[in-house]
Amino acid sequence: MNQNGIAVAGNMIVDVLYPIVGHPKPGELTTITEGISRSTGGALCNVIVDLAKLDPDLPLTALGRVGTDSEGDYVLEKLHAHDNIDTSRVLREGLTSFTAVMADTIGKQRTFYHYRGANARFCESDIDWDNLRADILHIGYILLLDALDEPDEQYGTRMARLLHTAQSRGIMTSIDVVSEAGDRFGRIVPPALKYTDYCVINELEAQSSTGVTLRGENGELLKENLPEALRVLKTLGVSRWAVIHAPEGAYGADERGSYLETDSAPLPCAMIKGTVGAGDAFCSGVLYGAYRDLPLAEALEMGNAAAACSLTESGATEGMRAADEAMAFCRALRELARSGE
Repeated sequence: MNQNGIAVAGNMIVDVLYPIVGHPKPGELTTITEGISRSTGGALCNVIVDLAKLDPDLPLTALGRVGTDSEGDYVLEKLHAHDNIDTSRVLREGLTSFTAVMADTIGKQRTFYHYRGANARFCESDIDWDNLRADILHIGYILLLDALDEPDEQYGTRMARLLHTAQSRGIMTSIDVVSEAGDRFGRIVPPALKYTDYCVINELEAQSSTGVTLRGENGELLKENLPEALRVLKTLGVSRWAVIHAPEGAYGADERGSYLETDSAPLPCAMIKGTVGAGDAFCSGVLYGAYRDLPLAEALEMGNAAAACSLTESGATEGMRAADEAMAFCRALRELARSGE
C-alpha cells in the first residue's frame, strides 16, 4: 500500500488566458474579448493541484523553480491554498515562466506563447533525494525543461539520468511531454522512456515519439494504429502503463501488455468552457489510479472523469472535484448519453 504520496516536478508557469474570436491567419487580426484571466499552469501546478482536489489527504510534494517576482509569489500562493501540498522544496531564482494562452471561444482550441524563465534551469541537483519521501515521481514536460533536455553521455539525456536515480531509490516514475512542432521528440523522449514506469501522453506526442501515425490527413484518429503506438512505447522502456489520451478517448497498455480503450466522457458541448489543462487533469486521474493500485481500466476512467471535470471551467484546475464526485459526474454523463440514444 502506498503511503508516501506523490512528488510532482517540472514546469511551474503563470498562464495568462486571452479569449479570442477565432485564430487569425498570418497577417490577419482577431479580437480579444472580455474575460482575460490569470492562473497557474504547467505540469507541476496543474497536476499537483488536481491531485490535491481529487484527494485532500494525499501527501504531495512540489519540486521545481519559480522566480523571485510577484508571479512567483502568485504561483506559491495558489499551491499554499491546499494543505496537502508541500512547497518547501521549490527554489526561487530569476523570472517566473509564463505562457500567453490564446483560447478560441468558437473552435475551443488554444495556442501557447511561452517564456521559459526559471523552469529552464530546473535540474536533478535541485532535488534532495535523501530527504524526498514519495512513492511516485511525476515530471513534465519533457521538451520544455531545458537543463534536463540536455544530452547525457551515459543515459542519453539528463532527464533520463534523473528518472534512473528515482527508480534506483525505489520511487516509481511518471512522465509527460509537451506538444510542440519540430524533430526533437526522437532524440529527447526515448532515453527517458527507458526509466519510466507510467507514460501518459496525448496522441500527437505519441505519434512524434513513436513514429506511428495516429492522426490521418483529415484529422481523424487512426484507432487501429493505437495498439502499435502503445507497443512501441513499451518496447522503448515503459515498464508498467503506457497511456495515450485524445479528445475521442483513452487508450493504454498495462503491465502485462494488454490493450485497453475507453471513450471519453460524453460531455455536452454547452458544458465545455475551455480545454486548458484537460490533458494534465487526465494525467492526474491516471496517476491517482496508479497510486491507489487500481487496474489500468479503472485508472483510465478516473482520467476521463478528471478531464471531464476540467473541461467545465475555463481555467486549468478550477473544475476539478474530489475523486468520488468526479467519478459520479462521469457515470452520470454516460447514463445521460445512453438514455438519449
